[in-house]
Amino acid sequence: MKGYEKAAQAIQSVKQVIIGKDDCVLAIMEAILANGHILIEDIPGVGKTSMALAFAKVLDMKQSRVQFTPDVLPTDITGFSVYRKELGRFDYEEGAVMCNLFLADEINRTSPKTQSALLEVMEERTVTVDGVTHPVPRPFHVIATENPIGSAGTQMLPESQLDRFMISISMGYPKMEYSL
Repeated sequence: MKGYEKAAQAIQSVKQVIIGKDDCVLAIMEAILANGHILIEDIPGVGKTSMALAFAKVLDMKQSRVQFTPDVLPTDITGFSVYRKELGRFDYEEGAVMCNLFLADEINRTSPKTQSALLEVMEERTVTVDGVTHPVPRPFHVIATENPIGSAGTQMLPESQLDRFMISISMGYPKMEYSL
């Protein structure tokens, strides 16, 4: 199957899960094909997370999801070094970004320090822990979701973070014809 046919099939499969949001499905697929990252900003309950998970499943990508809360640490994202006494050395323990599709769910609910853990991996597709650089699997995409600023417990993403996203979309409520 050619690349175009695979993309068209993936779009149709996601549209079976996410009804009435064809423009959003197409925009996300275009960003994925262009090797970009996606930010989905909207109010709770419109299917932001479902959209991201549908793409991960349809594209058969190894995915990882972190629910960003104030207690999430940068090392949860990037990984960390752990000392192995029996071996007399430090070994790298992979973080959540060691996947093909990383879902940063409600990214604007965590601390700026934790948000910044994504900067290197989104730009360079590597993480550096204790001076050692580790590449993430290819392809690698971040789909981040966020609730609007002003929602309880949210904060604005810094420009350096926003710059890493190829597209930012809003899904909106489904049209009446697609409602149950």
